[in-house]
Amino acid sequence: MIRQQQTLSPYAALYDIVVPKDNMLRQINELVDFTFKYEELEAIYCLDNGRNAIDPVRMFKYLLLKAIFELSDVDIVERSKYDLSFKYFLGMAPEDPVIDPSSLTKFRKLRLKDINLLDMLIGKTVALAIEQKILKSNSIIVDATHTKARYNQKSPQEILQDRARKLRKAIYSMDESVKSKMPSKNATNELGDEIKYCQKLIAFIETESGIAQVPKILEPLNLLKETVADDVEQLRLAADPDARVGHKSADSAFFGYKRHLAITEERIITAAVITTGEKNDGKQLQTLIEKSKAAGVQVKSVIGDTAYSEKDNISYTKKNEIELVAKLNPLITQGGRKKEDEFLFNKDAGMYVCPAGHMVNRKARQGKKDVGKNQTDTYYFDIEKCKRCPLKEGCYKEGAKSKSYTVSIKSDEHTEQMAFQETESFKEKSRERYKIEAKNSELKHGHGYDVATSSGLLGMEMQDAMTIFAVNLKRILKLMD
Repeated sequence: MIRQQQTLSPYAALYDIVVPKDNMLRQINELVDFTFKYEELEAIYCLDNGRNAIDPVRMFKYLLLKAIFELSDVDIVERSKYDLSFKYFLGMAPEDPVIDPSSLTKFRKLRLKDINLLDMLIGKTVALAIEQKILKSNSIIVDATHTKARYNQKSPQEILQDRARKLRKAIYSMDESVKSKMPSKNATNELGDEIKYCQKLIAFIETESGIAQVPKILEPLNLLKETVADDVEQLRLAADPDARVGHKSADSAFFGYKRHLAITEERIITAAVITTGEKNDGKQLQTLIEKSKAAGVQVKSVIGDTAYSEKDNISYTKKNEIELVAKLNPLITQGGRKKEDEFLFNKDAGMYVCPAGHMVNRKARQGKKDVGKNQTDTYYFDIEKCKRCPLKEGCYKEGAKSKSYTVSIKSDEHTEQMAFQETESFKEKSRERYKIEAKNSELKHGHGYDVATSSGLLGMEMQDAMTIFAVNLKRILKLMD
């Protein structure tokens, strides 16, 4: 593979003047040896056919800049034309030309799709934290947060119409006189016709309107262009084929994905699992522990909420000599219930979800209160949904007037855990759980984690890989200071 060559430039001294020692990008450059990307990508580059590819380390750094500064492909390349801290970080001379933004899309789709980028980058930052002697704790804190799909439950045509409408609105606010010159809006229900209209609208604004470079117009214009250019194929297939409906509470839902994280007490992310929105939080615990261990963390205790205190997790952590600092909740007790791998408890809604993704609509408690082991919770599903469900065979009996699911409140498996959660050690460690809630807030509000930047699970994993890598590097720099 052709590696990046050090560029000799008469203007290189500018970097020492305008990019100070405490600049974050300079610090990251000095902290991280990015040549590991050569080893990871060498097998998918051809060394003796065609013209030389753009240096993969530089391309990777462009994506890292996107994650740090939350900019589009077009805007990150535009800024790298004049921001010398960007050029210094990218290993360019001040006078060097920048890449075409479309190269970033190709790099993501062609070069990174078959690499386990998420685990690899988390592992690199954890190793770096250990090397710098700032990762000392042997506890991990676990939690999950949701991300809405980029393409929500709208049809592909509605998505294009919405973005074209926002662009027209921005133009009219500046110059209503162009309204009569605009291409005629699509009047059919065909996706192909809507795409053609959007292409005409983009061409008109760029060539005839004279206001395409106004910042107020440029942002919605770039968004519509990126949607039409990069995601037309995806739009033709589905709004987002991998996204699923999940529940934040009994009364609210979202359409998208879940991100399951593990962090240390120093707030370094050690593992991540990306799932569709309906997945149960507790089922990911063992994977998070194993991934954290593989990254180099010694896990002696795990801190989480009630979603992680199910029977399988208690047995697993006991077998592996790990303290499970997760409070029991009678609603999620697994003892004595059937099909526990199929009917999953949603701790946010406080209800169970069937294999088809339908949530129960009510519950009732049975048994005497003072005889805990005989009490059960019975959950009732919407019978009309059960009648139409494609998975009803073996689950719903034809002609039945109700469909319920019963769970015992207590089981012998939890006796030891119930005693542990009353100890001072448990209570003290539980106080650390706020750290992962703060981390999730940072990711959502500081790095755009509330909405996916692309469609599909693969796109979510790439978004997470770059963002977690950036967030961990920033945290390491802060702890080093």
